[in-house]
Amino acid sequence: MTGRGNKKVRPIRDGGDDGATMPRGVYILPNLFTTASIFIGFYAILSASQGHFFRAAVCIVVAHVCDGLDGRIARLTNTTSAFGVQYDSLADLVAFGVSPAILIYYWALQPFGAWGWLAGSLFVVCGALRLARFNAQAAVSKSNDFIGLPIPAAADLLAATVLLYDYFDVPADSSRYVLVPVLVYSLALLMVSNVPYYSFKDINVRSRQPFSMLVAAVILVMLLIAEPQVMLFGGMLGYAASGPAKALIDWLRQDPGTDAEADQGKVGEQAEDKTVRDGTRSD
Repeated sequence: MTGRGNKKVRPIRDGGDDGATMPRGVYILPNLFTTASIFIGFYAILSASQGHFFRAAVCIVVAHVCDGLDGRIARLTNTTSAFGVQYDSLADLVAFGVSPAILIYYWALQPFGAWGWLAGSLFVVCGALRLARFNAQAAVSKSNDFIGLPIPAAADLLAATVLLYDYFDVPADSSRYVLVPVLVYSLALLMVSNVPYYSFKDINVRSRQPFSMLVAAVILVMLLIAEPQVMLFGGMLGYAASGPAKALIDWLRQDPGTDAEADQGKVGEQAEDKTVRDGTRSD
């Protein structure tokens, strides 16, 4: 007879077709930061619906900080799990998909009627597709680059746009009603594109770096403290544009002679195959 203390804990099935299981219990610390990201994203939605756009934009940026901390804490404490990965994706959809879409709708897209809420919904849909594709490719991809603009970066750029307009105290009847819809549609398409973006995965802060890197970091921190809205907008806009710019540069650097030689090789192979076939027939 088996004692109570030796009773085996049965795993919980997740309902998948492959019979996958997960153990009872989850890691608390990293998932607390993920949960905080959801709470802050939901508070951003409430703030935007009540007209507190500055507060909502700040909440989205803070949610990104929490989102970055949960992954780092999980890796540092060796508490990564499949549950945490899926939970993080759901949190990202709320904090960086729904929240910025509602913020930007109430702030600039509402006068456009159907085109306005369609732009916001397209942002959410493309963000969800970006997250699903990332989860599907994470297990097999070894690249240090992201494929498509990450959804937190797209959300940060929308939030930074709101903060920048507030910083310069631009009136409501301004260029926002022209530039913002273009920005929203562009970010939505960049998220589901195949444009590569630098992931910063290969940066090792524990290793020795050149002295100039320390000086640059100090200057960057000073600029962030002095002009946070301007620096945030400039950094996010630069990152969003870096993917298409890199893709364009790589395309321009391609050697046209390589493609011409490949085409000539294919033509030669086809002619050789035809000669062989004709010879076979004549025999």
